[in-house]
Amino acid sequence: MTGEDDTGTLTIAEAAAATGVSTHTLRYYERAGLMRDPVARATSQHRRYSADDIRWVTFLTRLRMTGMPIREMARYARLAGAGEGNEAERLALLTDHRRRVLERLDEVQRNLAAIDKKIAVYQERIDR
Repeated sequence: MTGEDDTGTLTIAEAAAATGVSTHTLRYYERAGLMRDPVARATSQHRRYSADDIRWVTFLTRLRMTGMPIREMARYARLAGAGEGNEAERLALLTDHRRRVLERLDEVQRNLAAIDKKIAVYQERIDR
């Protein structure tokens, strides 16, 4: 990671840049219980994000961008933070989310097809 200090961690601003989310979002993820493990703190009490934290936030962002509700993300984070023994629950949660994402993707593709048909109608009129 670029911007690492001698402990191999990033400041909150550097973590925000690395993950593409705002510092506000990083703080929110922490308050909402979405971080799998507590974020480390420097002696100054400033947050220090590890490479694992960055990977986790990146995955959380993907879950959020695909429409997973915060409460489900928090449940997943609790399960992941608890360690081994709950893989079946994590699998079920992600499988259910995947099914919902695929349903939305199918709906978006149908809507896109309708838009493409309308574009073709107008293009044909213009080309005459």
